[in-house]
Amino acid sequence: MTSSSATLETVRALLRADPQSEAELEQLGLEAQLLPVGELVYLVETRPATEAALLFRVLDKAEALAVFEALPPQHQAELISALRTPQVADIIGDLDPDDRASLFDELPASVAERLMHGLDADERAMTTAVLGYPRHAIGRYMSPEVLTLHPEHTVGEALAHVRAHAEEPETIYLLPVVDASRILLGVIGLRRLLVADEDARVGDLAHLAVHAAATDDREDAARRFFAAKLLAMPIVDGEGRLVGIVTVDDAVDILEQENTEDSARTSGSEPLPRSYLATPILRIVRSRIVWLLVLAVSAILTVQVLEVFEDRLDQVVILALFIPLLTGTGGNTGNQAATTVTRALAVGEVRVRDLPRVVWRELRVGAMLGAVLGSLGFVVAGLVYGIAIGTVMGLTLLSICTMAAIVGGLMPLVAKKVGADPAVFSNPFISTFCDATGLIIYFTIATAVLGL
Repeated sequence: MTSSSATLETVRALLRADPQSEAELEQLGLEAQLLPVGELVYLVETRPATEAALLFRVLDKAEALAVFEALPPQHQAELISALRTPQVADIIGDLDPDDRASLFDELPASVAERLMHGLDADERAMTTAVLGYPRHAIGRYMSPEVLTLHPEHTVGEALAHVRAHAEEPETIYLLPVVDASRILLGVIGLRRLLVADEDARVGDLAHLAVHAAATDDREDAARRFFAAKLLAMPIVDGEGRLVGIVTVDDAVDILEQENTEDSARTSGSEPLPRSYLATPILRIVRSRIVWLLVLAVSAILTVQVLEVFEDRLDQVVILALFIPLLTGTGGNTGNQAATTVTRALAVGEVRVRDLPRVVWRELRVGAMLGAVLGSLGFVVAGLVYGIAIGTVMGLTLLSICTMAAIVGGLMPLVAKKVGADPAVFSNPFISTFCDATGLIIYFTIATAVLGL
């Protein structure tokens, strides 16, 4: 066992022992100081709330702030509810306004209001400004603390201004250039300033800025951020005035949240609000049960289809052997198409208006896949069960793959059009739909070919 692992086990044992005396708490604090921030975050996330709060109390201010900032907002809110100490007010004051706004979203209104009143006037104003935007708008993730330059500044004056105020904003690597009304004129990188002639005008060096409106959807803005390979992106209001800046860590957090949500919904569950080991069992059950009930109800369609074609199965029992193969193939083909199109939607490669092109493309892809699988099915089933059964299998696989690919490519676009999450319409619903429709196709072809 490594020294870090041994220390981690020691801290766990001390927490379980519920230390109360000054000596015990001091020992816990000394052991905790030996752990890196990542291990401390892991402990806070995975231990019961009372133990997590106890550990948090013995950390020094710098460590406590680092751990607190690394926690998701939901877990931060739980920790604050367990702490309720002066240490909390200090940490809240040291958070960036956008992080503070995310935390206040998760707190009871009375607690958030009390903490808000504990801030100084400037911090309170910046936090209020961020809270004024919708929850999924990029404005909720921006920092209003921005170091700006004026176009008439010389490079020498701009560098002096940066040196004097470098500690205030969240980033100084990208500096917005604004006029007297804070209209965004462009941006200039710190490196460009450092190598430019000191007498050059900032306005002459600045270039057009890739920016976003504060009300833009957070995921769309984050995708544009990374597509442009930025370190920071200015945020403007409806009149083009600079209101904040989004940094690369904010964009990473946004996409991580979106990808986690999409991944969970694609597999038929809801994303967990905190780490898996720290989530109560009942909360995990709630995140899955609704989707399972929906899918169970929708799967009744498959049963009803089998009931309708029960007489065909009685006549040719061999048909029942192929049902799992056909339903699995249809579901997998549809899921592949849906996953591909959902990702293309997310990164901006496909838009709703491209629906006809997507359908045409997936029709050809599905037909080619179906031709390959259908040929294989015809040969194998024909050799074992006869040409007639082989023909049924070949035609069915061709038809099911074509149908499933079209449906899989179509559903995410339909979801986007009606304002739903494309991930919700992906794997679980597509599998169920393709199962029922595939069986109808199967028995229709079998009836025609075998004369049932």
